[in-house]
Amino acid sequence: MTIQENRERPERSGGEQSAAEPSPPDAGGSPAIAVEGLRKQFGSGPEAVTAVEDVSFSVERGSVVGLLGPNGAGKTTTIKSILGMVLSDEGSVRIHGIDVYDEPRRAYAHVDAMLEGARNDYWRLTVRENLRYFSTIGGVDPDSIADRHERLLDKLDLADAADQPVRSLSRGMKQKVSLASVLASEADVVFLDEPTLGLDVESSLTLRRELRRIVAERNLTVVVSSHDMDVIEDICDRVVIMNEGRVIADDSVENLLHGFDARGYRVTSADLDETVVADLRDRFEVTEIERSGDRTRVEVATDSDGFYALTAFLRSRDVTLDAVETVDWDLEDVFVELTRREER
Repeated sequence: MTIQENRERPERSGGEQSAAEPSPPDAGGSPAIAVEGLRKQFGSGPEAVTAVEDVSFSVERGSVVGLLGPNGAGKTTTIKSILGMVLSDEGSVRIHGIDVYDEPRRAYAHVDAMLEGARNDYWRLTVRENLRYFSTIGGVDPDSIADRHERLLDKLDLADAADQPVRSLSRGMKQKVSLASVLASEADVVFLDEPTLGLDVESSLTLRRELRRIVAERNLTVVVSSHDMDVIEDICDRVVIMNEGRVIADDSVENLLHGFDARGYRVTSADLDETVVADLRDRFEVTEIERSGDRTRVEVATDSDGFYALTAFLRSRDVTLDAVETVDWDLEDVFVELTRREER
């Protein structure tokens, strides 16, 4: 794998292989990505900073895994270590069972990446020329997958700009070109760093649909790093959460969401006058109040035990409830809670 540093050239992972480069072997059912005991320290002596410490996880073939963490958690160092852009001090990385440090060209033969903050495309080439170029350096005749290119141009709303140089496009359009260039290749392991950055809501939804389709169609393995929790929750099978250089959670999205009691409760009643609401505020953590006609809806942050205290209080005030709803955790709530616990 060659990472191109020249400002006149895009920074991309994978790609500089020739058409004769061997495909990754089946490797007896090994994971698409296996990271074991990764450690990286920058600097030395008292100024040394440990960016990642004993990071281990695997990604099965055909799955989409989200890599989450606050700024400085070690996500970028982990991704760059997997891609060979940073040499780890300890640990191993295998792609399709191939050690990336021992056999980098074989390991990275079918890996591609879109890195946030990098020049992922040639700005002097047109959109279509970029797709063809990156297919070619990946060892694929672009004419043989022209239909794939045209579909991506259409689905990502790039068709009208296909013959324009990338440098003339808006930031959001450039982002979509980077995505199209990666998804248009024959790579079967893809890293997407902040893929929806700069995209409007409609474009983000389109990307998610297209990514799900491609994953299913090509058995694509994807690692996504993003601050957009809606994207992660929507497209990922599993989430790896990092904090202060370590993995603090590694589980399916479903298990993470179901691993917590209800985050709170919403109660609706015509009897929730200002006096009752004021008393509620004194006794409970009221997070939201909404009035509609003669009805008032109050959201209270509490667990299942606190819910019984809440209903007992409301009964003591002769409040008749019209509706009770649980406020469940979303992935952002889980992420915040887990990182907060780790910091205590």
